[in-house]
Amino acid sequence: MKPFAIAGVQMKVSATQSNVEMMKVKLDILMNLYPWVEMVVFSELCGFGPLTHTAQEIPGPFDLEMQKMAKKHGIWLLPGSIFEKRGAEIYNTATVYNPEGEVVTRYSKMFPFFPYEVGISPGKEFCVFDVPEVGKFGVSICYDMWFPETTRTLAVMGAEVILHPTLTGTIDRDIELAIARASAATNQCYFIDINGLESGGSGRSIICGPDGRVIYQAGTIEELIPLELNMEKVKRSRELGVLRLGQPLKSFRDHIGDFTIYQNGAQHPYLESLGPLKKPDRVSELRDLKLQEKTLDRMDHNIDYKRNAE
Repeated sequence: MKPFAIAGVQMKVSATQSNVEMMKVKLDILMNLYPWVEMVVFSELCGFGPLTHTAQEIPGPFDLEMQKMAKKHGIWLLPGSIFEKRGAEIYNTATVYNPEGEVVTRYSKMFPFFPYEVGISPGKEFCVFDVPEVGKFGVSICYDMWFPETTRTLAVMGAEVILHPTLTGTIDRDIELAIARASAATNQCYFIDINGLESGGSGRSIICGPDGRVIYQAGTIEELIPLELNMEKVKRSRELGVLRLGQPLKSFRDHIGDFTIYQNGAQHPYLESLGPLKKPDRVSELRDLKLQEKTLDRMDHNIDYKRNAE
């Protein structure tokens, strides 16, 4: 089985203006530098940033632009996610395109991150898709990784590579890097975690192999991250064990009936004792303050640019 070439794009994301044209430029640059790349992944909410007023219907203009870019370069493309209007609700939705520019699948984030995603509805369906003659891929988004059931479900559905666009600019990034490694090891798969910069996160994207080892970890600047995945490593890990030791997927299979907490009608008194999920009271004020912050930051940047030009 030949290696499969995948690349992540860690780029600056603005919250006050569209990032779509820059995404297209980054993709053109990447494909000119590394024409052998077969799949490209961007970060969560890369197209329009993290504010919900940018929500739009899917399919729509963004969909068409990404279809064109996938077909132009003949690649599989996961351009992060965008906020999607669906009736009266908003979802955080990612779309996968094939090299012909066709929509292969869409996935809506199951676990919106509070307080930043208050008002976002959770998705309900897991997402896996096939890349012919390569393998099965799964999609999850950012906070989903904190719930091992999501990644495990993708692995049980056959996912050998999990594509994980994220937007993390908070102080828990170190924890997420540990979760990424653990997710790869416990599910014996590749885990591709691509973060953004500025309004799109604090960088430090990470790619882990099926033994949990770090293949590459980015810094905190813009980076193009092209790598070749050896899909045979996933198959060997799942057949023979992580580092020829534990075989977690087989052991899970053999004891899957023992997890009574997941059975219909199961009681969870301790979980109920924790109380309701805490959400911020002034959601609209939080949104307006974040927009004001980004506007002032852009104004300061323009002033500094003018001073340097003079």
